[in-house]
Amino acid sequence: MSSPQFALFALAIGAIIGAGTVLLVVWAYRIRMLAAHETSTSVPAGVTEVLHGMDDPACVLDPSGLVVATSNAAARFGIRSGAVLDNADLRRLVRAVRGEGGSATETLRLTAGGMLDPRLVSARASRIGPQLTLLIIRDVTERERLEQMRTDFVANTSHELKTPVASVSLLAEAIESASDDPEQVRVFAARIAAEAGRLGQLTGRILSLSRLQAAESLAQIEPVSIDEVVASSVEAHLVQADSGGVTLARGGDRGAWVRGDAQVLIEAVGNLIANAIVYSPKGSSVGIGVKIDGDVVEIAVADQGIGIAEADAERIFERFYRADEARSRRTGGTGLGLSIVKHATQRHGGEVRLWSRPGQGSTFTIRLPRIEAPSVGKKGAKKKAKKKRSDKKSATAVGARNGETA
Repeated sequence: MSSPQFALFALAIGAIIGAGTVLLVVWAYRIRMLAAHETSTSVPAGVTEVLHGMDDPACVLDPSGLVVATSNAAARFGIRSGAVLDNADLRRLVRAVRGEGGSATETLRLTAGGMLDPRLVSARASRIGPQLTLLIIRDVTERERLEQMRTDFVANTSHELKTPVASVSLLAEAIESASDDPEQVRVFAARIAAEAGRLGQLTGRILSLSRLQAAESLAQIEPVSIDEVVASSVEAHLVQADSGGVTLARGGDRGAWVRGDAQVLIEAVGNLIANAIVYSPKGSSVGIGVKIDGDVVEIAVADQGIGIAEADAERIFERFYRADEARSRRTGGTGLGLSIVKHATQRHGGEVRLWSRPGQGSTFTIRLPRIEAPSVGKKGAKKKAKKKRSDKKSATAVGARNGETA
């Protein structure tokens, strides 16, 4: 073999050896990287940032169940980095996913994190690597509560509407059978009218409550005078108070203003006054007072009635709930008045509070954000002054009639 041929041969052998060495090194490097990936418990790049941007509680766990990364909301369920996952149901879900692969979702009730009431959650576990599992917890307690409320509302409404409809049907049959007795016909006709009125009231209140809950905002938002709200509510219930032998007494601060829908507020305060009259004994007094407390206006309706037990006070604002079922049936109560008060107040950015003692009476207080009185021009000022004098005369007449306190 000549020298040039030998050189070419040696060069080819060297190239083959070199290429093989490079391939061997690359293969070894890839094997090393694969092994490192299979055994690594480091959180992949970007996962931590995603967790910090999540509103739901979430965490990443290693094979031993140790939490290596969390979202900010995870602390609500007692999940913290560097600690082992406490809840046995969540650990079981994570183990199942780690063993079978893929992802899995379960609905659980959790009481972790020092919470007193169990929370209904939808927990989803997914593998994000050979050694790591992502756990996301979504609190669905509120969704379940709303669904239950919707179901109860439909069931209760059907039941409440069924009663007066059935009564009207039976009374109509009674009138037919007593057609030859004019006195009995008049009695049954009066009862039909009462049941029809109750049915109309129930339907109206269901519609009012549905509008308050369904609408995203109030239909009409403008400055509202609390003096006018209280005066209109009192005037609307003077006849009811007279027939019940109850005195309405209005007092407190004047000149308070809020922002909202005047008609909705009049209905809310009117419901409180109507309830107070119904549950007050004859000869007693119902007080309607207004108090300006900084940036808050308080409208309180107090009675000297039978009061509300502590167990009933927790549910008194629920739809169709009646603390005294028999009395409500007798007086034609729908069980929706206080629910309307609650939702109307919340729609105005406020809250309603209750103080009550059995045998001593009850006080319902509506608290609303206060605004400054709207400015008016010279012409408007004269008109307002004239209206104020008219309201004062009207209030004096109502006070003389109902024992108003200053």
